Amino acid sequence: MLHRYIFLFALALVCPAVNAQTDSITVGALMRTYTLRLPSAYDGATPLPLVIAMHGGFGSGLQLEEQSLLSDKAELENFIVVYPDGVPSPLSIRTWNAGGCCGYAMNNNIDDVGFIDALLDTLIAENAIDTLRIYATGMSNGGFMSYRLACELSERIAAIAPVSASMTIDVCAPARSMPVLGLHSYLDESVPYLGGIGTGVSGHYNSPQDSVQTAFALHANCAVLNDTILDNSDMTVIRWHECDCMQEMLLYMTHDGGHSWPGGQQGTGIGDPPSIVISANDLMWDFFQQYTLDCAPLGVAEQPSTGNGLALFPNPSSRSITVQGSKLVQLTVLDMSGRVMAGLQIPPSNLVQWDLSFLATGTYAVRSLSSDGRTENGRLVRQ
Repeated sequence: MLHRYIFLFALALVCPAVNAQTDSITVGALMRTYTLRLPSAYDGATPLPLVIAMHGGFGSGLQLEEQSLLSDKAELENFIVVYPDGVPSPLSIRTWNAGGCCGYAMNNNIDDVGFIDALLDTLIAENAIDTLRIYATGMSNGGFMSYRLACELSERIAAIAPVSASMTIDVCAPARSMPVLGLHSYLDESVPYLGGIGTGVSGHYNSPQDSVQTAFALHANCAVLNDTILDNSDMTVIRWHECDCMQEMLLYMTHDGGHSWPGGQQGTGIGDPPSIVISANDLMWDFFQQYTLDCAPLGVAEQPSTGNGLALFPNPSSRSITVQGSKLVQLTVLDMSGRVMAGLQIPPSNLVQWDLSFLATGTYAVRSLSSDGRTENGRLVRQ
């Protein structure tokens, strides 16, 4: 991880700092605060995607920014981040009312969904935001809150990526299907991956990780459930796919870390040491970029490279193709409606000939999986 921090420090020296705006709005009788981070390339005219990042219990927006390093990712990838603050208790402990969790916000039935809804109205009125590309994430209690937003504010949120969290509301009836990326650790004792009551002070029940993903997958009519696509000493990756709108649900479970933000920092006094085998920021941004609110995924040709080194040639092809990639372990070919047409396990040589003569002529999406659990999309033309 040392090289990562050296890189980020060097980046800070050569790149202009993101624009910071700390402000407040009144929702009901409560003044609610937030910090908005605009990347240095923001010009006020070009609408940019927005990520809502919610802190955990005992935290704050600024604390999550320090812990997650998400603003650094936003600067690199040119998106906006807002860090809202939960309502403080009389002891100045900030929490979110995520339904069955947590603390002061839940016990006092704070309207946090209403706050986020009003916050979006404010941000959209004052900034150039792509309203089809608004996403939510959060750590722990903030991750629980992102699940609640997925259930109750799905008409505004395109996808969510909860970190070290579960879902604690009894009824989830989103107005549209919702892509979900879950990021968790087998070592998380505060929110156990098998469900139940963890070691956290709130003492609430946590739903099992796979059952939460399955609930959203069933709502999206996913044909394939609990498909383990990677399982090694570093992590397990489970996929729910062949869903409406070409959506999918993904769950990353690491064997390191704990109740923490993978790839982030622990030096905030909150949480366990973070995982070093995955980066929550990289994975969630790769995931978010696949989805928009209008149920039309971005074209596969528009997807950014994630470093798998995927190469298909010849392309277009009349019969067979050569597949090459430095980190590839699996390749899937889908038609443009999202239906899986073929799959291939990549040998250690990362070079293989694949006969696709059975495919009808046309254009296909190609989705690759790398050994570090990341996905990359491409396009294949069959002549």
